Amino acid sequence: MLKKLDLRGFEGELDTVLPRPSLDDEAPVALVREILENVRTNGDKALIELTLKYDNVDLDSLRVPKDELYGALDMIPRDLRSALEEAREAIAGFHEHSFVVPSRYEREGITVDHLVRPVSRAGLYAPGGRAIYPSSVLMCAIPARVAGVASLVLCVPPGPNGQIPLPTLAAAALVGVDEVYSIGGAQAVAAMAYGTETIDPVDVIVGPGNKYVSIAKRLVAGVVGIPSAFAGPSEVVVIADNTIDPEWAAIDVIVQAEHGPDGLAWLISWQEEVIDSILKVMENQVKNAPRRSEIEATLANGGYAVLVDSPAQAVDVANHVAPEHLELACGDSHILVPAVQNAGAVFCGPLAPASIGDYLAGPNHVLPTFRSARFSSALGVNDFVRHSHAISITQKGLERVAPFVESIALAEGLDAHAQSVAMRVAGSKLRAEFEEEQVSKSSSGLRFKRHSG
Repeated sequence: MLKKLDLRGFEGELDTVLPRPSLDDEAPVALVREILENVRTNGDKALIELTLKYDNVDLDSLRVPKDELYGALDMIPRDLRSALEEAREAIAGFHEHSFVVPSRYEREGITVDHLVRPVSRAGLYAPGGRAIYPSSVLMCAIPARVAGVASLVLCVPPGPNGQIPLPTLAAAALVGVDEVYSIGGAQAVAAMAYGTETIDPVDVIVGPGNKYVSIAKRLVAGVVGIPSAFAGPSEVVVIADNTIDPEWAAIDVIVQAEHGPDGLAWLISWQEEVIDSILKVMENQVKNAPRRSEIEATLANGGYAVLVDSPAQAVDVANHVAPEHLELACGDSHILVPAVQNAGAVFCGPLAPASIGDYLAGPNHVLPTFRSARFSSALGVNDFVRHSHAISITQKGLERVAPFVESIALAEGLDAHAQSVAMRVAGSKLRAEFEEEQVSKSSSGLRFKRHSG
């Protein structure tokens, strides 16, 4: 079920014994490059051909009509609509609370205004195929709206019937997505990056996807904005002890594995009997799971059960894995949180499975995978904005810093930089002397008139 690793007594570098994901296989990268270039060159024609090739759907139109989009809200079950609305409020509340507001910094005559400006047009990707993801629509669109993005574009792979699933369309309508297109895969990324006859290019592309989608986003970075996180196949690390019900821990390992292949599902404990009991339960759960084939595919290539010496070593292993989701399914879980360095999201205690974060906690479920949690974060408002600064300075401030600017500029051999401040200081002094002289003359004239009167 899970490959076993026994790290008890190990004192070397964990990188030498822990498996690490790799994108060194050039085959998917070469294929993605080919798809990107095809869409860039042939536009809509390429999108229609690629959708037929990869999704077995012959599209008549790329864009979903508005009435079909908003009609989905009335066609989904009432309880699903209520759940999506509750998720919308939780996600919006979190992102509005976390939004960095413009600020002003002042220091001895220099004023710096921090300007925050949204991008004009954001491209959102929601996966399809093996499952449907209305939650990903909410997670991508809401922080973009909170940021103030004017135009939202959503790409979703069409289902076998050629249609986007109603729950996904309903979620798009619920958050006011402006354009929806029935396109998936690397070709959707290409369409949003380069534009086609039907689709105008965007400024930023966000959203989770399989490795082909994630590679495509990495390859178009620079043409459009791409968050630094590699939002690829799902990952989970569960750290467990004997305070967690084995049924709960087992299902939590399976939860992320059911997304499909290429992900990670790890179980770590310092108690061998805990690992054995959880693995035994997992066998039965997987055997009866509706998505058994997806789970088994993930566990075969990315499933590990790791036995360690202590809670501290368990967290150390997790930090090396740098997972998308880290569950601390153990007693006193909050004691371990300060030691966590690399994780997209951390779930504390037996009552907090990763699925809470996937839907309703508020923070984003678009999280860094493929060890990118070492340097990147969950999708948020700042992925849809640009930060710049407006700088102003007083006369006294200029005179104070001018010698410093000149010294650094001359040391760098940039004479014009030095002159740009020296000329202003000299000119300001001359102007000040002139103005003082004019005031003096004006004052003398006034005194003369009063005296002669």
